[in-house]
Amino acid sequence: MTRRFALPAALVLAAISWSGAAAAQSCTGRFVNPISDVCWECLFPISIGPITIGSATGAPDTPNPSSPICFCGSPIPRIGLSLGVWEPARLMDVTRTPWCFPNLGGLTVDPGLPAARGRTGSSGGDGAAGSVWHAHYYMYPLLSWIGVLLDLGCLEGGGLDIAWVSELDPAWLDDELSFLLNPEAALFANLPAQAACAADCAAASVGLPQDGLFWCAGCQGGMYPLTGNVAAHVGGVQASLLAAQRLVYRLHRAGLAWGTSGSAALCGRYPMPVMRKSQYRWQMTEPVPATTPATGCNPTGRSSVLWESLRELPVSGENFGYLLFRKRTCCLL
Repeated sequence: MTRRFALPAALVLAAISWSGAAAAQSCTGRFVNPISDVCWECLFPISIGPITIGSATGAPDTPNPSSPICFCGSPIPRIGLSLGVWEPARLMDVTRTPWCFPNLGGLTVDPGLPAARGRTGSSGGDGAAGSVWHAHYYMYPLLSWIGVLLDLGCLEGGGLDIAWVSELDPAWLDDELSFLLNPEAALFANLPAQAACAADCAAASVGLPQDGLFWCAGCQGGMYPLTGNVAAHVGGVQASLLAAQRLVYRLHRAGLAWGTSGSAALCGRYPMPVMRKSQYRWQMTEPVPATTPATGCNPTGRSSVLWESLRELPVSGENFGYLLFRKRTCCLL
């Protein structure tokens, strides 16, 4: 009798263990409501040269051109106005489940291509403290869709498009391969360099991050390695936000994300291989949208301690989405 029931019992236990692991990594999410799920106050301040209009509480502005007059075009330059606005332009998924798109309603795509599963220390069952995340990067020119400021003529147009998925990048979950692509990481794998990130954390928490400390992601941790492997996992919000910030930095290093702020951007975007962290603000969209300036206008590296409560939910809220605001400076001709 004992032997007769030993195999069925083992199969039942294995099935329970497998179903539990699958449930822990299920694909959940919902479509982002472009009206109610967006922190619209985070568009401010709008600037014309050094003059600013409006503000977002706790979200300082980046430096603006000193003159409201700008000149662009050739061979005869045209005169325009220097305009600055915080533009919601990109959307990001961060998930442990491969091919899961939380911001698309929890859609799961199965293209037949293998991809490693993500994990947190607790889900791995081996006592590890780190976590592993997949990430997706969408083109999301929200302002042009709804017609806000459309007549200004210098905001990005187009439609929703998935521009990058980590499942197709062999270096995203491989620290060694990423090092070959970004060997400068060796310069920052030391105690003094990492200790400097404390200053970046403090600066981002009260104002703007320190762009000179480009290897730091402030209170979230270090930018390197530029992968989805987060060694210092404190919580799902902190770790997923770090993975998203690393992805944007990685896209800048690859020449796929450009500079859009400051006087250099008046006549068009420009290459920015080292990301200027102050150019971006981060707002959570999944699982619980952060729609107030106090929770949704977070500069890169700002501590999530004050707003992350109840924004990581067991099973149904372990996939994360972020709306990326970027400072857009242009010459309105």
